[in-house]
Amino acid sequence: MPDSPGVYRFRDPYGRVIYVGKAKSLRNRLANYFQDLSALHPRTQQMVTTAASVEWTVVGTEVESLALEYAWIKEFDPRFNVKYRDDKSYPYLAVTMGEEVPRVQVMRGAKRKGTRYFGPYTHAWAIRETVDLLLRVFPVRTCSAGVYRRAEASGRPCLLGYIDKCSAPCVGRISKEDHRALAEEFCRFMEGETGPHLRRLENEMREAAAAMDYERAARLRDDIGALRKVVEKNAVVLPDGTDADIFALAADELEASIQVFHVRGGRIRGQRGWVVERVEELDDAGLVEHLLQQVYGDAEREPIAPRDQQSVGKARARAVDGQATSVDDRAHTPTTAVPREILVPVLPTDAAGMEDWLTGLRGARVRIRVPQRGDKKALADTVHTNAEQALALHKARRAGDLTSRSKSLTELQEALELAEPPLRIECYDISHTQGTHQVGSMVVFEDGLPKKSEYRHFVVRGENGEGARDDTAAMDEVLRRRFKRYVAEREALEAGPAAARGTDPVAAALEGDDPDHAGPDLDALDDDGVPLRSGPVDPATGRARKFAYPPNLVVVDGGPPQVAAAQRVLDDLGIDDVALVGLAKRLEEVWVPGDEFPVVLPRTSPALYLLQHLRDESHRFAITHHRSRRAKAMTRSVLDGVAGLGPTRQAALLKAFGSVKNIRAASVEEIAAVKGVGPRTARAVLEALGGAVPAEVASPSAATPAGDVAQAATPGDGAASAATRAEAASSGPAAEEPTDVTAGRDAHLAS
Repeated sequence: MPDSPGVYRFRDPYGRVIYVGKAKSLRNRLANYFQDLSALHPRTQQMVTTAASVEWTVVGTEVESLALEYAWIKEFDPRFNVKYRDDKSYPYLAVTMGEEVPRVQVMRGAKRKGTRYFGPYTHAWAIRETVDLLLRVFPVRTCSAGVYRRAEASGRPCLLGYIDKCSAPCVGRISKEDHRALAEEFCRFMEGETGPHLRRLENEMREAAAAMDYERAARLRDDIGALRKVVEKNAVVLPDGTDADIFALAADELEASIQVFHVRGGRIRGQRGWVVERVEELDDAGLVEHLLQQVYGDAEREPIAPRDQQSVGKARARAVDGQATSVDDRAHTPTTAVPREILVPVLPTDAAGMEDWLTGLRGARVRIRVPQRGDKKALADTVHTNAEQALALHKARRAGDLTSRSKSLTELQEALELAEPPLRIECYDISHTQGTHQVGSMVVFEDGLPKKSEYRHFVVRGENGEGARDDTAAMDEVLRRRFKRYVAEREALEAGPAAARGTDPVAAALEGDDPDHAGPDLDALDDDGVPLRSGPVDPATGRARKFAYPPNLVVVDGGPPQVAAAQRVLDDLGIDDVALVGLAKRLEEVWVPGDEFPVVLPRTSPALYLLQHLRDESHRFAITHHRSRRAKAMTRSVLDGVAGLGPTRQAALLKAFGSVKNIRAASVEEIAAVKGVGPRTARAVLEALGGAVPAEVASPSAATPAGDVAQAATPGDGAASAATRAEAASSGPAAEEPTDVTAGRDAHLAS
């Protein structure tokens, strides 16, 4: 942890920022949160126990940390922050250029038209102190409208006019035009054009001293000192409205830490960081080139634009070559992902080619350069400091994680008497509401870490398609379906020639046995809709499939009944190379098949923590899917069962008629008049809703030629076919419903 000024953020388990704070020393401040909880304030105790992680950004001075703290509080709206959670916005220095005689003042709240704003400042007194210093050089009006009118009426200026901190346009000491020019100079100075004013005053001071006008030279000297005091160096805010991305590297022989600050309008609007492995023989220049390609490659497809008024905040994002450790990708301004300027520690190998490529993405000239001096160099140094801190933190975390994970896997191996550490663990759970909407979940941990790309859902159907009779039967079905695929893939690999002849041995093995073989859930889908299959290699891509390897250990949520059901599945399928345990929730007991008593792990055991993490993650994954299915079932409409009537047409019908009741009362012609709904679909809708279908539509008359009747009774027209069958069944001589189209036609003609 760095012993330097900075801003820190606490996050809850869901990644939401719950507290933002600043510190002169991050190490000392954060250490206070990890002392005995009883010594903390009750609200601080609640915050610490709610938080799951903490992160920080190093800055140059406490003033910078104060401004950045405020920006983050406004950005993330953390629940445990109090200091700035009132209706008062941050104070700005405002110049009312829209008035006839411009005025300098402190303003908060909504911005007004015709007013120039500078800030925000940390405190209102900071603005007043700045204005007091600047009035020595730029004696602009600061009084209210009432004071100005009284001075104008009386012909006497206010106190500031007497002490030369106001040019007194109220009494004609300066014309209104000259006063406006003075206000413009004040604004230019506040916008960052400080150099010309300082140089002008320095020249005038030297000229006054040469002319032995020492009193004026001393006054100019004091004015210069006041201006220099105002121009405080601040690495968090650039004075020239820069749009730039500033990159920094901190690397060793094996890894490189990369940090980028996104500066828009002169202010830091986001921060991202990666730690990447140096798997290629790349120097820093090559690494920068590779990095720019990865960061801005997505801009070729989608520009960054304002998405909403709330921050999208920080997101954990996986880059192609690393893990994002801190990101704030809020689009504060409607710019593209590529800024006008990119500042890097070293130029990429082909800097000119890279500039041309980025220029094409942006649609305007982009410059890549290394900052050498000034504010940008100072900010680049700050980014580099953060990169060094991120690399050090990554190494510390990795060492801790490797030690803890290795210990937990070793403890599991010893406690369960396994031949080797369980490097791949699968955990299963069942979720339902009083036996309805039953779903199963499977989560995968590899090397002690979640592998979310291999998570899987199962819809539990049961023997009759209405769900399993209890949790034990549901667990039996889920495990049987998962491991039947594993056995089929294993046998398919051993068979070999069947695949060469163009058959699918997996499908052949599952045909008739797997209740979900004919449905869309034969292979579960990942987030991108890619089938999740067993087997090591996908023949289409040559890549490893999602379930390329069997688990070393299976964990089921439950006690002896669930463990016994799972063991029966493995025995039935002839699987003897997969270990099995159950984790009972009440006492956190670990049950092994065939053992009379559970294995009790110490409460502080890393192995028990790993099993708890598995069980809780499996439960979370199962209940999320269950709630989704339950919500869909609760919002199911009677229109969902109408063939050819999808969500778009349903929405069009409801928009046209207002309710299902009105649709039921409508005629075929009225329904068919809705865009996208033809006569055939209209008849199907009325039939499904039990509405009145006209006889001339639902049942052809006796005068209709036989060929037309046969056409109307085709399976493609459900309404007419059903009407024909109903009429035939109700005719006197016919005792049975016709079984084919010809019989139906004859019965209809006979009637």
